Amino acid sequence: MNSACLTVMHLGRMNYQDAWQIQKDAVAARQNDEIPDTLLLLEHPPTITFGKSAKREHLIATETELSALGVQIVQSDRGGDVTLHLPGQLVGYPIVHLQQAPNSPDLHGYMRRLEESLIRTIAKLGITADRFIGHTGVWLGMDTPTPVKVAAMGVRVSRYVTMHGFALNVCPDLSLFDLIVPCGIHEYGVTSLSAFTGDRYTVAELVPDVVHFFAEVSGYSHVNEHYETVSHPR
Repeated sequence: MNSACLTVMHLGRMNYQDAWQIQKDAVAARQNDEIPDTLLLLEHPPTITFGKSAKREHLIATETELSALGVQIVQSDRGGDVTLHLPGQLVGYPIVHLQQAPNSPDLHGYMRRLEESLIRTIAKLGITADRFIGHTGVWLGMDTPTPVKVAAMGVRVSRYVTMHGFALNVCPDLSLFDLIVPCGIHEYGVTSLSAFTGDRYTVAELVPDVVHFFAEVSGYSHVNEHYETVSHPR
């Protein structure tokens, strides 16, 4: 297995549970060295997920409201609090082995690399994004009193193989974030690239740079891209 090779799977728009199963299958395959490191890129229909440290009071909407809006709720096994997936948000699920090159077993370093790949992607648009000490993810408006989060992150690691990952708000309906306290943070809001700048961006136009900078920051020398849904062997 070429440890410096990255496979990128473009899955389109996919139900959260279906994508979660693909992740689980891919994790098992990666643990057994049957596939190289893999990055799944996709969008989800409106779905609220609870991480392992989520608090139920961070769900503001009632079940009736969620049903009327067609929003699903899923208890996930990722880290973190409550978050929202929806169309217009680019979701990335890296399935990478932290004990094999070009990675390292340092989970903190892995999270910072995820952030850096998105910071560089956003910088390519002429927008300054940054980290916010004490708050995982990528933020805009760090030179103002009220920074806003543009990308959330939450991962799980099993036998040194990662799953889950990041969600970059490109052009989603931000009003749906009123249904939750995003990531359990009351003090700061969320935004999207389109809302923050007033310019219209699409998920499709961000994908090439996300792939490029994820590979660059992580140190992959070769990238194979596939535009189809593939179920990995268990």
